[in-house]
Amino acid sequence: MIKDDRHEACCDETCVHDAVVEAVLRDMPDIEDLDDLADLFKVFGDTTRIRILYALFKTELCVCDIAQILGMTQSAISHQLKSLKQARLVKNRREGKQIIYSLEDDHVSLILDQVLSHMKEK
Repeated sequence: MIKDDRHEACCDETCVHDAVVEAVLRDMPDIEDLDDLADLFKVFGDTTRIRILYALFKTELCVCDIAQILGMTQSAISHQLKSLKQARLVKNRREGKQIIYSLEDDHVSLILDQVLSHMKEK
């Protein structure tokens, strides 16, 4: 018999567990919040932005330093930093003539640390 992987995730019979379904639905965030979460994961879906976040995970950096680390132009880095700022993943502060970037807060550090730990488990 040929195994059909398309049906492997399906139950062999329909049996809805009403109490479990109701409990999950009761705790389910609003669709708007889930949309925002999906958008956040889209920001994480770009290798350049992940590289920037990882560099900032290590230390605060200016655009010049990030461009040097990633081997990219300052313009390209600035474009990616704008997306990361809009997603509230990075923040900046002025230090003289330089703008120094860092991760927005410990939550971003925790996300990166947890995902990297998960990936190393393979």
